[in-house]
Amino acid sequence: MNTLKAAGGVIIIAGVLSLVYGGYTYTRQTHDFKLGSLDVSVYQTETVDIPLWAGILAMGVGGFMFLLGDKK
Repeated sequence: MNTLKAAGGVIIIAGVLSLVYGGYTYTRQTHDFKLGSLDVSVYQTETVDIPLWAGILAMGVGGFMFLLGDKK
């Protein structure tokens, strides 16, 4: 299996996952306050949405790369 075919397969899988999940969520620490023995931290949960068209485009590009990997 050559590199182009492998990269195409990875991009196809990424496109399918973006269609299934639609985005990802992560938590980050925004504030940290320390006063003596008192520690206060604020965590925010943020969501990044992946557009539907981006998942479809990734699957199309990945499929094209996968098919080009067979050419010799």
